Amino acid sequence: MNRHTTSLRRRLLVGILLPVLGVALLASAAIYRRALHAADTAYDRTLLASAKALGELLEVEGDPGRPRLRSTVAYSALEAFEADNRSRMVFRVTGFGGEMVSGFGDLPPPRPDPGGSNVYAALVHFYDDRYRGEPVRMAVLLQPVAGAAGQGIAVIQVAETLELRRTLARQLLLDTVWLQLAMVLLIGAVVTLVVQAATRPLRSLSEGLGARAEGDLSPVQAPVSLRELQPVVDAINAVMARLSHLLEHQKRFVRDASHQLRTPLAVLKAQVQSARRGDLPPAQALLEIDTTVDRATELANQMLALAKVEQLRQQGAAPVVDAEAVLRAVALDIAPLIAERQLDFDLRADRAPVRSHEWSLRELARNLLHNAIKHTPPKGLLAIHLERDGSDAVLRVDDGGPGIGDEQRQRLFQPFAAGDPRSGSGLGLAICFEIVRAAGGSITLDNRVVGGQVVGLAATVRLPLADNPAR
Repeated sequence: MNRHTTSLRRRLLVGILLPVLGVALLASAAIYRRALHAADTAYDRTLLASAKALGELLEVEGDPGRPRLRSTVAYSALEAFEADNRSRMVFRVTGFGGEMVSGFGDLPPPRPDPGGSNVYAALVHFYDDRYRGEPVRMAVLLQPVAGAAGQGIAVIQVAETLELRRTLARQLLLDTVWLQLAMVLLIGAVVTLVVQAATRPLRSLSEGLGARAEGDLSPVQAPVSLRELQPVVDAINAVMARLSHLLEHQKRFVRDASHQLRTPLAVLKAQVQSARRGDLPPAQALLEIDTTVDRATELANQMLALAKVEQLRQQGAAPVVDAEAVLRAVALDIAPLIAERQLDFDLRADRAPVRSHEWSLRELARNLLHNAIKHTPPKGLLAIHLERDGSDAVLRVDDGGPGIGDEQRQRLFQPFAAGDPRSGSGLGLAICFEIVRAAGGSITLDNRVVGGQVVGLAATVRLPLADNPAR
């Protein structure tokens, strides 16, 4: 048996907390991205304000028709826009002809505007870039500038390092992670308590089964009316019922075997003692002993056959067997007995696939034919017919015996209820009855009457066909 098992509680905890933890991680990643976007949006406004402030300090000089841009912007003009010392701003102003007017000359040239949505009422676009090996956020503003000498478009670049933005995003992420972690821990505690309470009836059921006395197969009562637990209780009760039936059958078998074998063994012992005393001639004594041994052997074999029928029933669904082939094989086996009694034998059989064990069908046919041969007088009638009748295979065995009475008919299928105690053990028909019942069929015994006189007995067996199971 595999001992490496996982508790239901652990499976539920893992099955619930892992998806929750996965969702929390995905949510944290999404929140971090949104925090970065929010930080970019907020600080981009500052970059735009810085660029506009620089644009307001630009002037146009030169002769008319030959304007030239002039800027007296100092770096200190951007200090008012720097949030704290964790971020730095640099700028560059480019004139009408692309010449540098003011700022940091090593600032990367502006990238072209890719177009798209712009929420600002200005010719501005933003993008991420690098400056002196550090990542920066760049704002590029196209600022119209006019003067007496003319007008043109100045390009103003303002770049800001990303320390402050990332610090803000990380802080938002940490705050979110702590909240998510607290939520996961809370869910874990709640799930643990709920699972503990939900599995309490199952533990109670297990403890109740473990505390049962040996041999107690009475139905199990569910500790509480849980709809999910009821199928388990019903399945346990079904197993209990099958075990109870099996044990009862075994007890009955042992009881009947001890009772029925006691008589022939006692007779055998008495015959041996009589032979030892010389009460009978040796040949006659040995003949009586041989007859008693044969009867005891037949009784033991039939009791074992009855037990095997129950064993096969417990194995579940039986295979499909052609009853015609089995019936013809049994008839061939007992042909010497038929010939010995010079019976008027008639065998007609059609193909009839039924769901049963081959051994069971052979035992059924053998017992019915032996019974018929035993009760049919020499040169009498013995007819065997196997045919299909709708959804059933019908086996009929007609003999030429004396028939049976109504009272006898009611008890012949009971174990050890022989019609003539001197002619058998009374187990043959009981074995037939159990075989037919296991296959889902029926068996009946009816007198054959001609002209108001009983001329024999008809044993009729109906079994459902395997190729047409509807009944």
